[in-house]
Amino acid sequence: MKKEIGTLMLLSVITLSGCSLDKSTTVTQETVKTSSEQGTTQSEQKNDAKLIAASDDKTVKLYALNEEKNEIKSVVLDIDGKQKNFDWEIPNTGTEPQLFYTDLTNDGKEEVVIIIQTGRGTGLDNHDIHVISVEDLSEIKVQSYEDIVANEIKSKVVKNDDGTLTITAKAQGKESKFDYDFDPAPNLNQDELAFGGVVVYALENQKIKLNMPGSVGVSPVYVADFNITYKFDSAKNEFIVDQIEMMPTKK
Repeated sequence: MKKEIGTLMLLSVITLSGCSLDKSTTVTQETVKTSSEQGTTQSEQKNDAKLIAASDDKTVKLYALNEEKNEIKSVVLDIDGKQKNFDWEIPNTGTEPQLFYTDLTNDGKEEVVIIIQTGRGTGLDNHDIHVISVEDLSEIKVQSYEDIVANEIKSKVVKNDDGTLTITAKAQGKESKFDYDFDPAPNLNQDELAFGGVVVYALENQKIKLNMPGSVGVSPVYVADFNITYKFDSAKNEFIVDQIEMMPTKK
């Protein structure tokens, strides 16, 4: 029996010493549960994961965990050795995820911000954003563009007899009204702006920014820019709209 155990141990050592880390990193994962899941539980599990993004100081790293047909299906986020899996899908759009490590909540502690391009094409550019608390690796909600459109913005598109459009948009008690010099879809009955073709997040001066233009026509023609700045609501533990700036899209 001792001889068999010694053989197994020798085989294990040989197997581990033969692992290569040329283009991937062996990640020892630590599953972090929220307080609602009764504390933090660690489970060690080794996976070969490719590094896809890192903070400037290398404190935070993002690894691709599950990749199928050039599309990443899940990731591992590593913050100074503390790790958690997320089911974030990252399509192969040719643009790598953006990763930031900065204080967005003004509490003196950094958060991790990850911006992922989820779609790209003619007239299309879509991003997702994720903000992660360093303390427990929980995700902090960012008010979605759909919620902003539904609750913060009212728009109206009027088709004029001369083939032009009159566009009115209201947000936060402010109104913007302007004419557009042609109707790109005269046979389409559209009485308000459409959104969702372009949803682009950015981080500027420790603030989350969103560019979300409104469009007319089936093949979207963008006619009005909506530039949104977020703020952190500590009571809701959520990033919500702070300011909305509206203006005609520059041609």
